[in-house]
Amino acid sequence: VVSLSAGWMVIFILLFSSSSAHGDIFTSIGQMTDLLFVEKDLVSSLKDYIRAEESKLEQIKKWADKLDVLSAAATLDPEAFLGHPVNAFKLMKRLNTEWGELESLVLTDTSHAFISNLTIHRQHFPNDEDQTGAAKALTRLLETYRLDTDTFSSGELPGNIGLIFNSLTASDCFDLGKVAYSEADYYHTELWMIQALKQLDAGGGGAVDAVAVDQGALERALDFTRRLLALDPTHQRANGNLKYFEFQLAKQRKAEESEGEEGEARKRRETRGRPPDYLPERKKYEQLCRGEGIRMTPRRQSRLFCRYHDNNRHPMYVIGPVKQEDEWDRPRILRYHDIVSDAEIERVKELAKPRLRRATISNPVTGVLEPAHYRISKSAWLGAFEHPVVDRINQRIEDVTGLDVTTAEELQVANYGVGGQYEPHFDFRRKDEPDAFEELGTGNRIATWLLYMSDVPAGGATVFTDVGAAVWPKKGTAVFWYNLFPSGEGDDRTRHAACPVLVGNKWVSNKWIHERGQEFRRRCGLRETD
Repeated sequence: VVSLSAGWMVIFILLFSSSSAHGDIFTSIGQMTDLLFVEKDLVSSLKDYIRAEESKLEQIKKWADKLDVLSAAATLDPEAFLGHPVNAFKLMKRLNTEWGELESLVLTDTSHAFISNLTIHRQHFPNDEDQTGAAKALTRLLETYRLDTDTFSSGELPGNIGLIFNSLTASDCFDLGKVAYSEADYYHTELWMIQALKQLDAGGGGAVDAVAVDQGALERALDFTRRLLALDPTHQRANGNLKYFEFQLAKQRKAEESEGEEGEARKRRETRGRPPDYLPERKKYEQLCRGEGIRMTPRRQSRLFCRYHDNNRHPMYVIGPVKQEDEWDRPRILRYHDIVSDAEIERVKELAKPRLRRATISNPVTGVLEPAHYRISKSAWLGAFEHPVVDRINQRIEDVTGLDVTTAEELQVANYGVGGQYEPHFDFRRKDEPDAFEELGTGNRIATWLLYMSDVPAGGATVFTDVGAAVWPKKGTAVFWYNLFPSGEGDDRTRHAACPVLVGNKWVSNKWIHERGQEFRRRCGLRETD
């Protein structure tokens, strides 16, 4: 038993010591899948350890049971028992030899193989930053898709039909609340903490009381504090908070009487749940992600068509034209169906997966590439020379769009993480970014080709916030739009975003096509917006 306790102590020390230096594992579901197989291997190793401990304890138990019967009989008449020479000899042998062997058996460490395996795998474990990132992602999904904590805690999310899922425990909800609190997001802290309380048969409000005051809900703060004191009248912090909250509540009521209660309540409602970096267009962005606020009139919708496209009788597509669909009219966004095969997609993913790195953005002030909290994904770049499938995809893009891809950037493959998203942005260089793409020497990004390499059961749409458009992922299709007018001026209507992935694993690849080489393929017009 001593050996078993010591073994588990070592295991827990290893499990909860921070030795990983990753911090970006949560940004790619594709790479996270490897962790499931690591955990499966560890569970198998742990079961081997348990079986070894059980075998050892079984031997000890048999020895104890045998001696229990023997000693019970021997102590009834010790002199008579030891009067038999065999009994006397065996007593000497047991105490001199066999008890020593039993001691060695008890002290045998059967955890070595498991600890070694755990130590090897632990270098690839997520760290605190990963756990925090995943927790913030759950809160982001809760807010973006307007889900309640009951639904989220049950695990029964939209789009998870047929999927195996876990539910959130009270402890999980409490941890999510702590992360929100550390981010000064008191609105969601309160939601998660209350959910944790609901999932307990009885619980105090020690963490919630400090939160509710920041949210302006002093009545609830006072109620939680009184509940906590009912459970623990000696709680030092709660006793101090009780007087503080009563004083603040009286002060707030006095202020509301002078300023008008409705005005104060409206102010709190307008700012509740907003992160410190709240974007003015966040509301529109989140609405589009939910499929709301799409601005397409029936008259405009009637002018959108599907057609077979051969790019002016291109030799590759005269006999087998591609299927082209109008997704939007202003700016024109086209979708091409069945543009790549499943086999091609899998090959691209295989090439990209080992090279996936945290996606970065260009700092508008310094120009340095750096990760950002509003872009949760990993990406890899594939050159045409690396594999024939990449070369074929590049050539297909040129044949379909009619644009020269020799000056385009390499094929970027991206895999989104937990709640993976990329908030509203432009693909092209703005006038306040004169140095962007300068090192490429190929001009601005004239067009974007976005290939969906997976279906997404829920969430993950590409939305255009300026015009109120939403395009939903469909495996094997690609969407295409021009970022620049023929004059070379940027088209602000192409400001777009990748919505958070609610359920599923989103893979995309994109090709940014540049101006150089397009002079005779897409000619300038007579007006700035032509």
